[in-house]
Amino acid sequence: MTNFSILRNFTLIGIIFISNSFMQDAPEEYFEKNCFSCHTIGGGRLTGPDLKDVEQRKDAVWLEKFILNPQAVINSGDTYASKLLKDARGVVMPKVSNLNASMTRALLKFIKEESGKEKSRFAGSTLADRPLTEEDLQIGATLFMGTTRLKNRGPSCISCHEIAGEGFLGGGLLGPDLTEAYGRLGGKTAIAAWLSNPSSETMSPIYKKHPIDEDEVLPLVAFLKNKAEGKEIVSDAHDFNFMIFGFIGLAICLVLFDLAWGNRLRAVRKPLVKGELS
Repeated sequence: MTNFSILRNFTLIGIIFISNSFMQDAPEEYFEKNCFSCHTIGGGRLTGPDLKDVEQRKDAVWLEKFILNPQAVINSGDTYASKLLKDARGVVMPKVSNLNASMTRALLKFIKEESGKEKSRFAGSTLADRPLTEEDLQIGATLFMGTTRLKNRGPSCISCHEIAGEGFLGGGLLGPDLTEAYGRLGGKTAIAAWLSNPSSETMSPIYKKHPIDEDEVLPLVAFLKNKAEGKEIVSDAHDFNFMIFGFIGLAICLVLFDLAWGNRLRAVRKPLVKGELS
């Protein structure tokens, strides 16, 4: 056997070993990063259903097909998929990034194993157990609007989303309007789970690098809850910003007025001073 053949065989063995190691660890890591924001395993519903014993509700073929392309199964008129959509208040499960058939099968196997445990570590977070406060509301408003920068330097919510009554220019249009998001996505626990680990194709790449800090989650939840209930936020900062914008607008108007009329006044004054007018 040549040295090249030996090297090739060792390389192939190494690749197989690394691949197997990755596949053993990947489902748990993948679930935590991409699924746990909407699903628990034994902790009850979030935005999506509790996945404990999900294989007892539908067979593996159906589950794999739905996980890979939820919208396609819903559009096919599937009765169970329509029920899931109704239970989720019309929120369609997004297609998850970097998901293929092999990973889907690994995830289903992992969920089955976790379902057999007395308590899965994916049974849910206790973060949302703390009551929301008035201070949360005030902090959440400044975080949402970007007046206070998120600790991990992620973009503020208003840069991509609209929400009723906020934003000097109305907010961003990349994401959906969040005015009714609190009720639409399932309330406090579901919103807190989502903000802790957003898993949509747009938000996931951004907030994996710049995650929303745990101390910032409930303030944002409080702000979204307040907006969904149609309440106004009393904020000195909001009034101050309005005043600043007013002064800026006045200054711009004065400058424009001077540019438009200044030369006309000088055109009359100059000849008078020099005695050029009869």
